[in-house]
Amino acid sequence: MTYESLHDRLKGKIAKNVAKKLGIKNVNAVPTIEKVVISTGINKSKMDGKEMKKYVIESLTKISGQQPVTTKAKKAISNFKTREGMVIGAMVTLRGKQMENFLDRFLSYGLPRVRDFRGASNKLDGHGNYSIGIKDHSIFPEIDPPDAKQIFGLQIQITTTAKTDEEGRALLEELGVPFRKRQQDVKKEKDDNSIDDKDDSTHTS
Repeated sequence: MTYESLHDRLKGKIAKNVAKKLGIKNVNAVPTIEKVVISTGINKSKMDGKEMKKYVIESLTKISGQQPVTTKAKKAISNFKTREGMVIGAMVTLRGKQMENFLDRFLSYGLPRVRDFRGASNKLDGHGNYSIGIKDHSIFPEIDPPDAKQIFGLQIQITTTAKTDEEGRALLEELGVPFRKRQQDVKKEKDDNSIDDKDDSTHTS
């Protein structure tokens, strides 16, 4: 069986299913993924030093397939021991095929490797965009098993062209984001099962 890339699925099956879910007749009006931003903060107490910063940049490059940029403090904050211009993180913005390749790997290989994973949060930002935090960057197969001191977290922001959370969730579900079941979904399942049980009981003699 030939593997269908995410690019082809977004243009084909995913677009059709999202259009059906949302009642959209014009396939060109179906929401899609605009960009993905992967970012991490560089904690001074745990990640200070040239070697660790270099490791973070190299790891992000392997994970994303693109060279990240460093983020710097805009002002000094004494409580956090940060100086103006100090490197405090790194990020990379993905679009097009790089973005699709990353999402494909993240959803197919990365998330299933998260220990004790119980589903992704259902909360979107109110505009159809979604953010998910990962505590261990080594869930990605491109990363060799790191030392415990090298493990760092990632924030993955998925920006869509959706106008509402309902549209964004429909797209992300078809994309393969494993959302946790919402209370209303669980209640609906219970109600549906209750109806099935009643229907079955009417046929018993």
